[in-house]
Amino acid sequence: MPVRLKKFIGTFVILFLVLVYALFATAIASTYLAESSGWVHLAYFLFSGFLWVLPAMWVIKWMETPPKR
Repeated sequence: MPVRLKKFIGTFVILFLVLVYALFATAIASTYLAESSGWVHLAYFLFSGFLWVLPAMWVIKWMETPPKR
């Protein structure tokens, strides 16, 4: 698969990942952390804010691999 096509597909995959992940993380926070302190919210959103990077790194790595000949 050409690198340009991989980057095009990967861009939409990352956008979809971020959108779904943000909705999921916010739903969990509003359901389970509604009455928690501000420090708990801060810790949760710091952790969940960095957690989406792991699947995004996999997608970026896939996007950057050279095509097989």
